[in-house]
Amino acid sequence: IKVLLCCCCGVGIQEEFLHGQALWSFPPGVPVSSRVSTKIQQLLNTLKRPKRPPLKEFFVDDFEEIVEVPQPDPNQPKPEGRQMTPVKGEPLGVVCNWPPALEAALQRWGTTQAKCPCLTALDVTGKPVYTLTYGKLWSRSLKLAYTLLNKLGTKNEPVLKPGDRVALVYPNNDPVMFMVAFYGCLLAEVIPVPIEVPLTRKDAGGQQIGFLLGSCGIALALTTEVCLKGLPKTQNGEIVQFKGWPRLKWVVTDSKYLSKSPKDWQPNISAAGTEPAYIEYKTSKEGSVMGVTVSRVAMLAHCQALSQACNYSEGETIVNVLDFKKDAGLWHGILTNVMNKLHTISVPYSVMKTCPLSWVQRVHAHKAKVALVKCRDLHWAMMAHRDQRDVSLSSLRMLIVTDGANPWSVSSCDAFLSLFQSHGLKPEAICPCATSPEAMTVAIRRPGVPGAPLPGRAILSMNGLSFGVIRVNTEDKNSALTVQDVGHVMPGGMMCIVKPDGPPQLCKTDEIGEICVSSRAGGMMYYGLAGVTKNTFEVIPVNSSGSPVGEVPFVRSGLLGFVGPGSLVFVVGKMDGLLTVSGRRHNADDIVATGLAVESIKTVYRGRIAVFSVSVFYDERIVVVAEQRPDASEEDSFQWMSRVLQVQPDCLHCVGPASVMVGNLVAGKRIAQASGRDLGQIEDNDMVKKHQFLTEMLQWRAQTTPDHPLFLLLNAKGTIVCTATCLQLHKKAERIASVLCDKGHLNAGDNVVLLYPPGIELITAFYGCLYSGCVPVTVRPPHAQSLVATLPTVRMIVEVSKAACILTTQTLMRLLKSREAAGAVDVKTWPTIIDTDDLPRKRLAQIYKPPTPEMLAYLDFSVSTTGMLTGVKMSHAAVSGLCRAIKLQCELYSSRQIAICLDPYCGLGFVLWCLCSVYSGHQSILIPPMELESNLFVWLSTVSQYKIRDTFCSYSVMEMCTKGLGNQVEMLKARGINLSCVRTCVVVAEERPRVALTQSFSKLFKDIGLSSRAVSTTFGSRVNVAICLQGTSGPDPTTVYVDLKSLRHDRVRLVERGAPQSLLLSESGKILPGVKVVIVNPETKGPLGDSHLGEIWVNSPHTASGYYTIYDNETLQADHFNTRLSFGDAAQTLWARTGYLGFVRRTELTAASGERHDALYVVGALDETLELRGLRYHPIDIETSVSRTHRSIAECAVFTWTNLLVVVVELCGCEQEALDLVPLVTNVVLEEHYLIVGVVVVVDPGVIPINSRGEKQRMHLRDSFLADQLDPIYVAYNM
Repeated sequence: IKVLLCCCCGVGIQEEFLHGQALWSFPPGVPVSSRVSTKIQQLLNTLKRPKRPPLKEFFVDDFEEIVEVPQPDPNQPKPEGRQMTPVKGEPLGVVCNWPPALEAALQRWGTTQAKCPCLTALDVTGKPVYTLTYGKLWSRSLKLAYTLLNKLGTKNEPVLKPGDRVALVYPNNDPVMFMVAFYGCLLAEVIPVPIEVPLTRKDAGGQQIGFLLGSCGIALALTTEVCLKGLPKTQNGEIVQFKGWPRLKWVVTDSKYLSKSPKDWQPNISAAGTEPAYIEYKTSKEGSVMGVTVSRVAMLAHCQALSQACNYSEGETIVNVLDFKKDAGLWHGILTNVMNKLHTISVPYSVMKTCPLSWVQRVHAHKAKVALVKCRDLHWAMMAHRDQRDVSLSSLRMLIVTDGANPWSVSSCDAFLSLFQSHGLKPEAICPCATSPEAMTVAIRRPGVPGAPLPGRAILSMNGLSFGVIRVNTEDKNSALTVQDVGHVMPGGMMCIVKPDGPPQLCKTDEIGEICVSSRAGGMMYYGLAGVTKNTFEVIPVNSSGSPVGEVPFVRSGLLGFVGPGSLVFVVGKMDGLLTVSGRRHNADDIVATGLAVESIKTVYRGRIAVFSVSVFYDERIVVVAEQRPDASEEDSFQWMSRVLQVQPDCLHCVGPASVMVGNLVAGKRIAQASGRDLGQIEDNDMVKKHQFLTEMLQWRAQTTPDHPLFLLLNAKGTIVCTATCLQLHKKAERIASVLCDKGHLNAGDNVVLLYPPGIELITAFYGCLYSGCVPVTVRPPHAQSLVATLPTVRMIVEVSKAACILTTQTLMRLLKSREAAGAVDVKTWPTIIDTDDLPRKRLAQIYKPPTPEMLAYLDFSVSTTGMLTGVKMSHAAVSGLCRAIKLQCELYSSRQIAICLDPYCGLGFVLWCLCSVYSGHQSILIPPMELESNLFVWLSTVSQYKIRDTFCSYSVMEMCTKGLGNQVEMLKARGINLSCVRTCVVVAEERPRVALTQSFSKLFKDIGLSSRAVSTTFGSRVNVAICLQGTSGPDPTTVYVDLKSLRHDRVRLVERGAPQSLLLSESGKILPGVKVVIVNPETKGPLGDSHLGEIWVNSPHTASGYYTIYDNETLQADHFNTRLSFGDAAQTLWARTGYLGFVRRTELTAASGERHDALYVVGALDETLELRGLRYHPIDIETSVSRTHRSIAECAVFTWTNLLVVVVELCGCEQEALDLVPLVTNVVLEEHYLIVGVVVVVDPGVIPINSRGEKQRMHLRDSFLADQLDPIYVAYNM
């Protein structure tokens, strides 16, 4: 477009320049042509126009019409207090001997108090194994700092320089090596990033840690020699490349590998500033890992605040049961420890598992003043209390419960106090605190004065909490939450409560919100994530009018709570654990506690319950995962589940059926009707009038072109195994007719079943029946390997058709009378069976000619996808009309060749295989689909070899080629297969076009010359086997995107490509000559307007005469084959009902007649649809959604069972994946179709029955399910 514009502009400028020269030589006022400027203006106007005409309706997210949006409860409690004001903590005291930096404190104690103990590590039995003194910590940290800066690279190219980040990979049972590494990094001015030790290459969560390492630019990891040996290795002995991790250089920090620093080398210890000191990792609710950066001044200020709040004094002993790499374990046990020259006893988790009372024993043995624990440690100590009664906790002045922010910690604290108060534990020593990685220590309860009353508890209404307001509970205790305070704001800090969603608006005094803290002692940012940082670390609270309150930035703590009386801080949950369902807030910890309260000991293993939410259907849904005890039965577990989560017995919000357009059409809307070309105008010659019957046509061809080959039959190798010329076919048909009269003693009008494999024998038998006046009934022969499944269908057709005789081969005759067949049916009741392998050379006395074209020509029997066997009557007039319409649509004549690869037993497949060549004289190359099982190449290679312009296939054949040859296109090229000759590749079907399959086929084989315009589909039904067929002339098939939600209401709404909930529909070929269709409301039988969904009715010369049944149902016959519109049709046309839903849309394209083209779109069969929740669903849409959810789903089928939706999926992967499919299937059906799946059945591949046309037999599958014959891998009942 730009090039065009520049060229045009260039011409314009040049011509105007020439005109300009002329203008100088002309007198003033002489007009000059402005032709070029007009051209440019026209081009600009063209460019402004949209590329395509806009659709009348675009996608609008109208879920509110379908989903009931929860309306706010008018009686819900609302906050009534005044707006809170930020709460200040006590001033941070100035102590004269506080160091200017934490490293300076280490230097001070390491040089002046070298022999004082700093950190004691325990062995696996819980006994002290090593004590690190301050002198050792200083000297070893100094050596490590020197090594990091000077010994890892060359002098000119050091590996590390100040400000670089390094990973600290140390196990939880080695605090000594970690502490040395941490302070070594601080002295070297590199930034430590403590992480967990990876256990396997694909460690859970390890990929996110790898992302953190990569975003921090980490190329070096510090670890111990023992830990390095324990890391997973490759076969070469190298450390494996952990999934998602950057490539790391590993450095062992054991003392023997470190270089001693020269006496003149000293670390640079400056006053604490805003430069980063360390990075602490934090895992978010979604599983992503972020690094919280803590500056040196924040680290120092935090240590000072903790020292003042906890009143630490030099030489005190503290017991640390927490992870020393992060959170309070790091802040108290590693950092504040050095600040105050404390002695830390580190109790690792591995010791706690073997000896839960070990931390209590350490407090007793070392007369510790402070202990850092979690509620878990209190529980474990209580469980192991009986093992050792002679312990004393009287030395404890502070028992810091670091997960005191958990609202349910109060029960643990109370229980522990009641048990250990007799062991000297003072009630005022229990000090809950609240922490977060971003705000660090938010609040902590100070140790109380002995004898003073303990702080009060808050007994809150759970109902009020779910609406975010504070209400004192007045109801029963089951709906109350008792929470304890976590003390006051930290010294030097300021706290406010803001609304958890939307702008950071200050809450009211009786409102729950997110706790925000402003302090020097807090994180400064998420490393490398500027956008997220601003929302968390730079929050300016606003008032109700949206105006900022002050200019001091606050940090979001991620904790939910409020400030109570006496400025005490109460925490009721975490933002990460907040579940918002239908506008109400719930805390994951509360739900866990509820589950544990329902007699969980008998069912849940070690109290392991996890709660999270998933986004489903425009709202959050709560998921509760519990580990089942090995000795708990399935029944007990189900009872427990039912008590925890009450199951809703029925659907609460039913949606009524869509209103139907009845009566007069809206003004300006045309009736939704379309028609093919008029047969009478096209062909009105003597041939049609002279030869009204196929038998006459065959006799004429045998006389005029006796040696013209009509049929070629190929085998799997592509070799011609049988041919039939006009004369050969005529003579063999005569011989078969003679046998029927002499041997079968049949009369004209008797029905004869033709039981042949796909081939020319079937064709000759068909014409033999017509020559004798019998009515042929083509039936698929039974499969020798599955007689029990296939023979009853043959038997049923023989009985229903009242066949007087069966024509077949010797092989099949033996099979029908075999012992195996006797096990499936009563073989003694077969009618006369005649084999046609050895026919006598006897000429027929006279070829039968029907007295009228309305006489019955043949019966077409087929089993529908709903399991219904239906036979329709085809008259000679219908046969001639159908063959004539196909001949004109496809331009068939004697010199043409077509290739057919589909089953020849019913519908259009039978017509193409047996009838069309005799009528049109073209040559048909026949490829039985079963041959593709031996050689997938045979169909495509035949088309290429014979340079076929028109080929017909079934969906089964196309799918086999797509799946089997999709990755062998290069081999096809090597074989010389070229499909550039193909003009039309037509899929014969009686269903909605499978656009995904046809598009895949076109794209896969475009590299061997297949045109993207070649592939199209046909559409037919039981009442009329050929309504649409693309043919050779006319516009290409069009496609539209329709809204799935509207389709469920029987409405059509066109949307743009890519719109959510959109469905791609393709036109089903062009309407055949002589065919008229109209779209009708199936209930009122009134015509509908253009682009409205209704039943497709058809009027055509080749419509079937009616159903063939033992008991003629005249009412059904008239309703399906001879029905009239209830209004709007003055001509009183007789229509046949196809039973398919679809719509007609007038396009901008021009048809062969010169008028605008009317496209017919088929949506699906009415008898296949599922009526659920008052809406109409098409199984294929649900199955398509399910098939997309997991790569291991090979096939899928859905049906209903007592108002429940049953989804059957074939698993082509490992059986262990069966369980994974259940939530995926349930979720996708709920998300995309608003349906709850009642039963999910996972079965082996090949279980879902599929007929020869590639259609799923859903009702057979349903019968097998009800009869418990599926042998499923797994069944999930979501009832």
